[in-house]
Amino acid sequence: MNPNIPTRVKLIDVGPRDGLQNEKQPVPADVKIGLVHRLQDAGLKEIEVTSYVSPKWVPQMADNHEVMQGIARRSDVRYSVLTPNLKGWEAAVPDKPGEIVVFGSASEAFSHKNINCSIAESIERFAPVVEAARAAGVQVRGAMSCTVGCPYEGEVAPERVAYLAGLLKGIGVQRVDVADTIGVGTPRKVQRAIEATLRHFGIDDVSGHFHDTYGQALSNTLAALELGVWNFQSSVAGLGGCPYAKGATGNVATEDVVYMLHGMGIETGIDLDRLVDAGAYISDFLGRKPQSRVAVALLNKRAG
Repeated sequence: MNPNIPTRVKLIDVGPRDGLQNEKQPVPADVKIGLVHRLQDAGLKEIEVTSYVSPKWVPQMADNHEVMQGIARRSDVRYSVLTPNLKGWEAAVPDKPGEIVVFGSASEAFSHKNINCSIAESIERFAPVVEAARAAGVQVRGAMSCTVGCPYEGEVAPERVAYLAGLLKGIGVQRVDVADTIGVGTPRKVQRAIEATLRHFGIDDVSGHFHDTYGQALSNTLAALELGVWNFQSSVAGLGGCPYAKGATGNVATEDVVYMLHGMGIETGIDLDRLVDAGAYISDFLGRKPQSRVAVALLNKRAG
């Protein structure tokens, strides 16, 4: 085995937030809370729960207060939330998140389409949010989108990723996600994006976030592991997509990542059977099968 490959990996499940954000059918707060509880029962130590954005733009997250206040919290689990601006941060404060997430794009075109401003302007908006969170003792993570490809610009150069990472580091962001938002990445391209990020952040503060549009997410996860990355984001049952990236399918399924990691002898602290149950729970509510080959195979095996 490559000596750089870690012996233990930490996963952040983004299903409750990133996974559900653009589901058209309303998902009640009690179902979201039930999903969070099942994820932490399965052994997840980091869960991205909700976002504090205008319900006009993301109506699925309008119940953020109810969800955050309804969770039976565990001291060893970090609950993160997306706060795109100071107003969002102020709304999140009473709900006591363990970490906030701000986001930026390595693509200028995507930045303009997504949040109607340039990359540099987006960082200016986030600076006071980061400052306020750090002053309050709350961790800050930066989600870097379109680090490999953009639906408007095409391929994104590693230099653009390094530029964004440097800006986020400059305003006090503590760790970052290297996200292949539209799932067009292949292993070497993903490695170049990670290597660009490592110019500004240490390996412990970089995570991989891959979508499976072209079936490359697990290959890209392995490519990141080969560089020593040991933090990853995934979504139970393969939930998700991006409302501003046409054609982007769901995040890589947490079940599939866990199965691969366990098969490599890498520890995750996650109970795969309980994780499959969590995915089945939300998939049953949504009226479809989990978007996870591992989950479907194990559920079929149980059914005989």
